[in-house]
Amino acid sequence: MPNPKKRHSRTRRDKRRSHDALSTPATSICPKCGEAKLPHNVCLKCGSYRGREILKIGESV
Repeated sequence: MPNPKKRHSRTRRDKRRSHDALSTPATSICPKCGEAKLPHNVCLKCGSYRGREILKIGESV
């Protein structure tokens, strides 16, 4: 397998890595409580998904 003859500079390495940064995940607003949540997921604040209560939040066991 071929190997590089000369070392690549820091600038060249960093230019290659310029697109590797992570972006923030997309969020949507829960229509019931108004909290930010991940799209297509149950709201962890009120426990609803698409108008139905999926999780029971705030009840003592």
